[in-house]
Amino acid sequence: MDRRRSIVRYHIDVHVDEQSRLRELVDDVRRGLTARPKTLSPKYFYDAAGSRLFEKITQLPEYYLTRVEDSLLALSSPDLVRDLQPQDIVELGAGSGTKTRRLLDAIDGGWGATRYVPVDVDVTMLETAAAQLVDEYPFLHVHAMVGDFQRHLAKVPPRTGRRLVLFLGSTIGNLDPPARHDLLVAIRRLLGPGDHFLLGVDLVKDVRALEAAYNDAAGITCEFNRNILRVVNRGVDADFEPDAFAHLAFYDRVASRIEMHLVPASRQVVQLRRLGLTIEVAANERIWTESSYKFTQASTREALEAAGFAMARWHTDPENRFALILATPG
Repeated sequence: MDRRRSIVRYHIDVHVDEQSRLRELVDDVRRGLTARPKTLSPKYFYDAAGSRLFEKITQLPEYYLTRVEDSLLALSSPDLVRDLQPQDIVELGAGSGTKTRRLLDAIDGGWGATRYVPVDVDVTMLETAAAQLVDEYPFLHVHAMVGDFQRHLAKVPPRTGRRLVLFLGSTIGNLDPPARHDLLVAIRRLLGPGDHFLLGVDLVKDVRALEAAYNDAAGITCEFNRNILRVVNRGVDADFEPDAFAHLAFYDRVASRIEMHLVPASRQVVQLRRLGLTIEVAANERIWTESSYKFTQASTREALEAAGFAMARWHTDPENRFALILATPG
């Protein structure tokens, strides 16, 4: 491998560093743990240990989301690529870029150079993925962005041709409706005439299947949920005892969302030394760590249209568990 060629074919813009991430965590923890109900942002699940745990979750028999989305991408990518011929692919929350490989395999340099702009907060993962991708796909240039997709989309470089924005994994379901709308509006601003947006959403379905996906028999999701307390402990010099908290996940039919909480069996008194703060978590009091909204075709269309999109295609599996939606600027 010629490393000089790889270096030329990718570069990384950094819009958030460790110090700014720590300041944001401190502010979020102070605000969340002094609120009623107490909350912690799900973005703090993902330190190195949390990322490994989530990778295990995606392989669990109960967790259908990743497998079904991948099968939909495998089936739909050839037609999408043929019809859209994207020259500029932007992916929000890109991670290792595994899902994007389905599209890149279909492109295979069919119309010359393609640029890939992955956006993620993990600089190490982006560096590793960028180096691998440019070695695997000779037609690809990677312009990675280390940033928060809720704050830094205005930093995405100008389009170089027909643009396709990807937001997969039903990550949009982690956002409450106002934040979801704001993000969709920001994504709409990235697109011009002839551009497209590919969105993955988890669908409303049998409650037993939904709740099983977040209450696996092996207890991996429980450890993933508790891991947020370990991240908080390091970030604000706190003394949470993660094992004192039970994992609670259930489906709220009215709000169409899975909620994840941490619940202690006995009263907990926690020092957050970096904040100069002591909090009490009462026995059976919940700390809300994640919402995962589920969608229908109608609710997805409504959210997209409110943000200035038109739904162009709706792809789902035979059991209607997950959907890929192709949208255009309205």
